[in-house]
Amino acid sequence: MNQRLPFVPAPFALLLLTAAAAAAQPAAPPFAPVQRELLAVPNSYSNAWGDFDNDGDLDLAVSLGTGEVRLYRNDAGTLVSVGAQLGMPQAGSYELRGLSWGDYDGDGFIDLLGGPTAADQVTKVLHNEGGRRFVDLAADLGLTIPGRSSRQTNWVDYDNDGDLDVYATNRTGENGLYRNEAGVFARVFAGAGPTDARPTVGACWFDMDADGDLDLFLANQSGAADALWRNDLTAFADVAAAAGVAGPPRTKDQGGVGCAIGDYDNDGDLDIFVPNYGPNQLYRNNANGTFTDVAQALGVGVENHAVGSDWGDYDNDGDLDLAVISYEGAVGEQQPHNALFRNDGPAGFVNALAPDSPLNAADHGAQLVDYDGDGGLDLSVTDGYGPVGGHFVFRNTLPDDVKKRSLSVLVLDAKGHQTRFGAEVRLFDTAGRLLAVRLVPAGGGYNAQRAAPVHFGLAALAPLTVEVTFMSREGRKAQTVKNVDPAAYRGKSLVVRQAN
Repeated sequence: MNQRLPFVPAPFALLLLTAAAAAAQPAAPPFAPVQRELLAVPNSYSNAWGDFDNDGDLDLAVSLGTGEVRLYRNDAGTLVSVGAQLGMPQAGSYELRGLSWGDYDGDGFIDLLGGPTAADQVTKVLHNEGGRRFVDLAADLGLTIPGRSSRQTNWVDYDNDGDLDVYATNRTGENGLYRNEAGVFARVFAGAGPTDARPTVGACWFDMDADGDLDLFLANQSGAADALWRNDLTAFADVAAAAGVAGPPRTKDQGGVGCAIGDYDNDGDLDIFVPNYGPNQLYRNNANGTFTDVAQALGVGVENHAVGSDWGDYDNDGDLDLAVISYEGAVGEQQPHNALFRNDGPAGFVNALAPDSPLNAADHGAQLVDYDGDGGLDLSVTDGYGPVGGHFVFRNTLPDDVKKRSLSVLVLDAKGHQTRFGAEVRLFDTAGRLLAVRLVPAGGGYNAQRAAPVHFGLAALAPLTVEVTFMSREGRKAQTVKNVDPAAYRGKSLVVRQAN
């Protein structure tokens, strides 16, 4: 039976429709731009954060299309450009893509590695000399790695011997793994294992099979299948097809452009997000060596020409949200087309970013870090193709009482150095219930690797147990810190060192 609806005057009806539409839209993300004029530098690509001067806050490195590496020292939340005076590459040299921080020589200061985009150029390893200057030592270390078009380069301890090795991707030829032998690097697995000849853009390391060593996921371009190289220490095996993460059939113009590892569903194991040219993938870890693609079901399997991505709990509600950087348009006319997917639990993800948002300002890099130490994750992005361009930073503007509901954990090796990329940090409540897992990332964003604490948003400021799982030749080793009061670490990190 038809029911006649009451008449509503047109202006009032319009108000009702507008109110309903507004209610259906997610709240605008809590971010505000900082120092925009300083950071509006065209052709910005990789962005990586790390505390190069050991003063307790995160500094920012950005690679530019001119060949310059911008380095910003963080002075109590204000970014100051210091790259030129500290020896960073300047305009006129060749372009670097991929910036990775890590303390390869164990001197207590993180070093910066950048790879070239053309085969006739070489990798740079910018050794940090006490936070006072940087010197390129790549030739001395055996890490010039000629003949590659670089995107991601990882500092990672693949063999669990305590020091950082190097994995170098190549978009136009073979990837390479280089073992650290007393401070000099030698190529290993040449022609086998992770010496993968597919056009690799993204590379992320994590312990996918919980056996105590780091395995390698590769996002590959130009129609190639993705890879998952299981690390058996003396050999690697590509198990991507058996694990369900090789990706769907692709045309030549499709492929993986990056990867981001995180436990989005707080079930204790690590999942994989792959931003693609083509529909994105989100692989849920089934905890049995296999993964299931849930991207479409959870709302992130869009086809948006995605480039970079990063996990982070930007609203401090206890689960991981997802920043995805994309662009649209023809060559020379590319425009940012970004998403900030808020995690709504079993309901999936909702894009909280409107097209006209000031945050829709990037086409390459994405990093979610707490650079000002206030308990809220800030958003750092890069724009390489736009008419203005820049490497913009957006400060988190959550209310102070919400920012307080957080915990920062800095994971170090036994000597107090940042070499434990791929370690896992878990939080438990006083009843022993798992709350969340975070990975010390070894690759992500857009071809970057930061050296930074991991961040947890919390439902309440209650006592916690913090468990850090380190990789070792004897398997996974967990260390626990009990009765942690998150309120006692406001503005600083809980530091966990690996036991000898």
